[in-house]
Amino acid sequence: MTYFRALDPFPLESADHTTLHEFYTRLGAGTLTTTKCRGCGRSAWPPRGFCAECGAAAFDWVDLASEGTVHAFTVQETGLPAGFEAPRVFAIVKVDGHRVFTVLTGAEPAALRVGQRVRLAPLRVADDPKGNPRWLPAFEVV
Repeated sequence: MTYFRALDPFPLESADHTTLHEFYTRLGAGTLTTTKCRGCGRSAWPPRGFCAECGAAAFDWVDLASEGTVHAFTVQETGLPAGFEAPRVFAIVKVDGHRVFTVLTGAEPAALRVGQRVRLAPLRVADDPKGNPRWLPAFEVV
């Protein structure tokens, strides 16, 4: 079977495809992490393989809180990528000073409010071509 990347909206998460594979491994275990530069000490979201501030390529993985607050959100009912059911709530969630673009699962759109507390609930999406699980950061309302 041929694998058509253009039809697959999800990231390839294995070490064969990204230096940030540790992020996805930890996310699959239920932990949200990011990178912290060994040069200047800044953490970044999304995780990066080099520091945008000082250019260093050495970093450590740091865990972020498992809860945050809704900074902004939108509800999409049509035109969703393959594998997503409507309505889908996309949000920016504040976690440890970072703004994380994410999906809110199990959210009632009419009841959502800016400032509402949410908890990490990683979303398993379509497995990669080798059958390995893949994850996206997602949150649920507390």
